[in-house]
Amino acid sequence: MNPIVTKAKTSAGNFFEDFKLGQVIHHATPRTITVGDVSLYSALYGTRFAVQSAESFARAIDYPQSPVDDLLVFHVVFGKTVPDISLNAVANLGYAACRFLSPVYPGDTLTAVSEVIGLRENANRTSGVVYVRSTGFNQHGVEVLDYVRWVMVRKRNEHGGAPEPVVPKLPSAISADQLGKGLPPLHVREYNFRLAGSEHRFDDYAPGERIDHVDGMTVEDAEQQIATRLYQNTAKVHFNHFAQKSDRFGKRLIYGGHVISLARALSFNGLANAFHVAAINGGRHVAPLFAGDTVFAWTEVLDAQPLPGRSDAGALRLRTIATKDRPCADHPYKNGDEYEPGVILDLDYWALMPR
Repeated sequence: MNPIVTKAKTSAGNFFEDFKLGQVIHHATPRTITVGDVSLYSALYGTRFAVQSAESFARAIDYPQSPVDDLLVFHVVFGKTVPDISLNAVANLGYAACRFLSPVYPGDTLTAVSEVIGLRENANRTSGVVYVRSTGFNQHGVEVLDYVRWVMVRKRNEHGGAPEPVVPKLPSAISADQLGKGLPPLHVREYNFRLAGSEHRFDDYAPGERIDHVDGMTVEDAEQQIATRLYQNTAKVHFNHFAQKSDRFGKRLIYGGHVISLARALSFNGLANAFHVAAINGGRHVAPLFAGDTVFAWTEVLDAQPLPGRSDAGALRLRTIATKDRPCADHPYKNGDEYEPGVILDLDYWALMPR
């Protein structure tokens, strides 16, 4: 009996050759954020920012309810894009021009759309870099997040052709006058700095200040796999040990966003009132992280700007450096143009803080 041949119903994901400049991809699947997701996110990273931790605290400063942590929103939107953009990724390389445009609350449903804005084949011809602009929307069609990322994706056939390279020009930073859309007007008089964990507010920070966040967190495979499943991120490098044991590292790679959330959670010790991430100017995953490594972090204040037309909050431009197995009392960063050993993340972002 001859087997019945049917059209393939499964997908191996897109390879570098499958992407076209200007291509628009509408990603599956809509995702409703619940209080359960918020609790699990807190359990994974130990985040302690008061506005996202306590309904009473959030309502006192005029939020309708506690907003979802900004980075949880980022990871969920990012996760929507993975099956179409980075299922066959070698590594996610960096981010730019990321803006958090509207608060997200438990009960909101997020969807994502991406546009391919750049393509560049690597010299080894086994992979290429894909640049995409991804936008997250809530159930009302309101934009909640917009960002650019670039990811190294395997080629299906290293002998196949490649498009002319196009690398998009991206801003080095989001300007302060573009910040604040994701932060409702605050009733600052009701902001309880004692309950928030620190008396330090916007005017207490100055450019050039360096803060060692002191604490460290050791990463476990189970935690990062739970996290990536929480975001519905299906990238093979994080899950498939059978395949990864024969790859260049010989083991699973920790999701880069996991490092960002760990560093952000660690930053509470020193930046407890910087509760809202307004924008990510740029981010680079300098080196890989693996289970068993311990993450530390420190932050430099790059700039401090008032928000146009607002007196309730100001914007701090921060560079947070994360390391593995390297405490940060001496603020490790670069030697010349090269990152010091142990540095794994260089994240440049704006955080808003009460005045």
